[in-house]
Amino acid sequence: MHSNVKLGKSNIRINPVGLGTNAVGGHNLYPNLDEGQGKALVHAALDAGINFLDTAFIYGIGRSEELIGEVLTARGDRDKVIIATKGAHQFVDGQVVMNNNPVFIREQLENSLKRLKTDYIDLYYLHYPDKETPKAEAVGALQKMREEGKIRAIGVSNFSAEQLKEADSDGYVDVVQDRYNLFQREAEVTLLPYTREHNISFIPFFPLASGLLAGKYSNATRFDDGDIRLKNPLFQGDAFKQNLEKVELLKSIAAEKGAEVAHLVLALCLKIPGVDAVIPGAKNPAQPVENLKALEVELSDSDIERILQAF
Repeated sequence: MHSNVKLGKSNIRINPVGLGTNAVGGHNLYPNLDEGQGKALVHAALDAGINFLDTAFIYGIGRSEELIGEVLTARGDRDKVIIATKGAHQFVDGQVVMNNNPVFIREQLENSLKRLKTDYIDLYYLHYPDKETPKAEAVGALQKMREEGKIRAIGVSNFSAEQLKEADSDGYVDVVQDRYNLFQREAEVTLLPYTREHNISFIPFFPLASGLLAGKYSNATRFDDGDIRLKNPLFQGDAFKQNLEKVELLKSIAAEKGAEVAHLVLALCLKIPGVDAVIPGAKNPAQPVENLKALEVELSDSDIERILQAF
């Protein structure tokens, strides 16, 4: 259905179902990760026809990039894979601060190239804005690195609409990555009107709302102490109960289509005008292959309308 899509104004083409790799070497994000399994799931994704990998320095403080670099070296098909990575996190006296300073961002990019064992990165994002650096200046530094052939496309993530406009004042931004899912649709009002008008691809993170939209939870679900979801308002009290009721509608539509809820939701995301790709994460090698089923889900306008109305 989607053979491939273009990233923004660049000439990069991707399969619109990519792979988010924060569970590949992201030891600071998940307990007890098995690196062998992480590499196996990247291999499985690439073997299945996924060609878009999304990583970041902060996933395992460089470890995710290193493991992806090992996979690409073993495969010898770097030119077939589109790699996105991100920088902005700086460790100062043990604390993390955001830094978009051109000198720091260049250093981060050079370090990512070494870890990924490659001489170019397809899509490089400013992962978070900092407070000090003028956004057009930060993006200008990335543009210079694009001219040097070190990156092919420029992205920003977690930027407000105002920061995005400033960052894109010279028209250099190709991709915006931000939160978007059926429960959290602010981007439809804040970011998507701008990205559509300026031919910038929008890529949602948390499209499955930390699993809530995958239909895996019920009223009986209990999360362990320290589980990241306990801090998420979507998972609290009455809101959680109401959200589960909305997911029941998704279950019935998915059943009509012989699809799983997660694949229905990913397919729906790709139908939102301006959303060009999704990058669901995975913990085991079967998941990325399963996620490709999202491309087979047929959604009519009335299906889309029904779902968006319910949320």
